[in-house]
Amino acid sequence: MVRDTNKYFRFDWITIILFLLLVGFGYLNILSASHTGSTIDYFDFSQPYGKQLIFIFLTLGLIVLLLAVDAKFYERFSSIIYIVSMLSLIGLFIFGKNVNGATSWYAIGGMTIQPSEFAKMATALAVAKHVSDLNTNIKTLRDQLKALIIIAIPAILVLLQNDTGSTIVYGAFFFVLYREGLPKYYLTIGVSLIIVSILSLKFGVTITSIIAVLILVGFHFLRKKKLRLFQSLFILLVTIVVSFGIKFFYQNLLKPHQQDRISLWLRLEKDPVKLEQMKKTFAYNLNESEKAISSGGLTGRGFMEGTRTTGKFVPEQHTDYIFSTVGEEWGFLGTTFVVVLFVLLIIRILHLAERQKSQFSRVYGYGVASIIFIHFLINVGMVMGLIPTIGIPLPMFSYGGSGLWAFTILLFIFIKLDSNKINEW
Repeated sequence: MVRDTNKYFRFDWITIILFLLLVGFGYLNILSASHTGSTIDYFDFSQPYGKQLIFIFLTLGLIVLLLAVDAKFYERFSSIIYIVSMLSLIGLFIFGKNVNGATSWYAIGGMTIQPSEFAKMATALAVAKHVSDLNTNIKTLRDQLKALIIIAIPAILVLLQNDTGSTIVYGAFFFVLYREGLPKYYLTIGVSLIIVSILSLKFGVTITSIIAVLILVGFHFLRKKKLRLFQSLFILLVTIVVSFGIKFFYQNLLKPHQQDRISLWLRLEKDPVKLEQMKKTFAYNLNESEKAISSGGLTGRGFMEGTRTTGKFVPEQHTDYIFSTVGEEWGFLGTTFVVVLFVLLIIRILHLAERQKSQFSRVYGYGVASIIFIHFLINVGMVMGLIPTIGIPLPMFSYGGSGLWAFTILLFIFIKLDSNKINEW
């Protein structure tokens, strides 16, 4: 009897406490960013802070349900969960509701559900199932292609729904595969493609090619293992092709608003009149967000005392730009607190993942950490102007039921798997 009772206390409470701190502090900032008037009715469910309170209450019940389910269920039915999730994404093309230009929502009564948020969890389960299969060797091209297909299907479906932010998140699974033995040259290729893409847009094909030549010459003299001539020429040729390709993609395939956001980020626009117009159209949120964060100083203006927050200067501040509320009202100390919470959560998940006896649990744990990391990195980077504006929420922190429930499911499935590791052998 003692052993049966103790099994309910095997959950990693450090992870749970970090989760609760993020949800709780997030709610305070949603309350501050969305309240109107001098008095607050916490149970005004017409307001975002009232709705978020319902979402949080339902989340507590969801947590109990997730932890009550047998841990083996998640591995056993991972393929079915993935298939159902993909069908829910496909259904959006027929029954989906368009919100802010993205057909990513189902309208159910007075609520909206975003399946793409839950698809990340389903993909993490499917990747873990594939990689942990006894017949899988992720170092082989065949199994790498299978993993790529599992990841690419939801990414493409989400992209077709005009949800670029959620599409980018699927790049997080590269870290998972890399941990499980994906060859290192994939990392080199990936980083190189990103650098070439940025250089091509910023400086053009010619200068990018010259930089590539200089780097190759430097490698020739600095590395002990020399590159052969045909290897250097091949790398240079690929650089030129990619450079032309990224320019074509930017100029002909991206939508105008996507071009303008990248142009603002890289300072590509030379016409001062058009640049000013672009700033008013696409950089307004960013400019107001940066002003809100910088006005907070060291300790902030105080809870509900932020003038830019209460004045509604930052559009969608309770969702994608919630971090600017933290900066204005809680200052540098508050933003540091949030960053530390996320860093501790990610490190804790990775620590738990490494001590798993089951490869499925380990791979899934890395999937959880990677998804949270990419969301955190992109959202905070976007709000501070370090990366182009991409609509993506801050995990467990931004307003929204779909996001909160999806991250709760993502995280607490892993907490349940971790609690079961004692019984795996």
